[in-house]
Amino acid sequence: MRGFTYICYNIFEKIKMQNIFKDLKVIDMSTVLAGPSVATFFAELGARVLKIESPNPGDVTRSWKLPSEDHKSNISAYFSSVNYKKTYLKLNLLDQEHYALFSKHLKDADLIIMNFKKEDYKKLKVDDANLRKVNSRLIIGKITGFGNESDRIAYDLILQAESGFMSLNGEENQAPMKMPVALIDVLAAHHLKEGLLLALLDKKPRTISVSLYDAAVCSLMNQASNFLMTGEAPKRLGNLHPNIAPYGELFHTLDQELITFAIGSDKHFSLLCELLGLEGVIESKAFLSNQERVKNRIHLKKIISKKVGLIQSKMILRDCLDMGIPCAKITGVEEVLKSSKSQSLLRKELIEGKETIRLTSLAAQWK
Repeated sequence: MRGFTYICYNIFEKIKMQNIFKDLKVIDMSTVLAGPSVATFFAELGARVLKIESPNPGDVTRSWKLPSEDHKSNISAYFSSVNYKKTYLKLNLLDQEHYALFSKHLKDADLIIMNFKKEDYKKLKVDDANLRKVNSRLIIGKITGFGNESDRIAYDLILQAESGFMSLNGEENQAPMKMPVALIDVLAAHHLKEGLLLALLDKKPRTISVSLYDAAVCSLMNQASNFLMTGEAPKRLGNLHPNIAPYGELFHTLDQELITFAIGSDKHFSLLCELLGLEGVIESKAFLSNQERVKNRIHLKKIISKKVGLIQSKMILRDCLDMGIPCAKITGVEEVLKSSKSQSLLRKELIEGKETIRLTSLAAQWK
């Protein structure tokens, strides 16, 4: 009986958290990825989200399709990834009747999310002053590319290029590489979520503005401090970590799987050497500390490669798990999304008659 009660309590708690914003009304006037993903976050927690799009063409990502997608459909996989549990309405705010309908929806809204160009806010009468004439308690969330005073068009690629991310990403002797997801949009969305949640907690009409550029630069984290404190400019190292070794090197197992280690401490290194039968390496001056291992990482990789190449991937992954050594197989997206571990993160919904599926914007769990 106690076990049943515990299960019921957990289900109740989960349902309660999923409805924590059931009394919240959000208007989503943003497009592409960052803004819509923030609105989806609130929708997943029970908020009523109205997505307002221009009549033609609407959110541009409706047309961002793989060659294999239905060209006649108005829904793309990209669009579906950040639009969930929303009601859709197409309005031309330059039309008086349409603006009146928009104002009607605005009157009882709690949040509005936008990413218009600077010049369009006044033209469409969605600047702070006009919005608060209709609803004085409104919390306003804005995403810009390069700040409130800039009207530059800002796609994620441009931000990755100008914020240092591309200069860091890729192999040492190859060209800079962008991340294969819109990373800067994702980071900016998290910053905006935090700002909006604080505004809701504060219960005051605030305007929260996040620029993609600021979010990107702030996310350089340890790479930024490496330069700011030592004057040593970060460079492309492929999978390698500038401060830790072995960390990110790739190793082929006996069955030709690729694995990697994240050896973040002397304890982890000792355990790895014990597992691979490299007891002599632990006492070598060349590998005695993390700093020495970083200096001598090329030689260290060769030593580890010889040992790993004699072991089946399943065996080394099992033994690393048992011994508490951070190790992983390089896993494809298809395998990840088909695994049982990922199923609880999937969200399905019919949008305009089309079955859609995406990953949750809520990875947190409540107890």
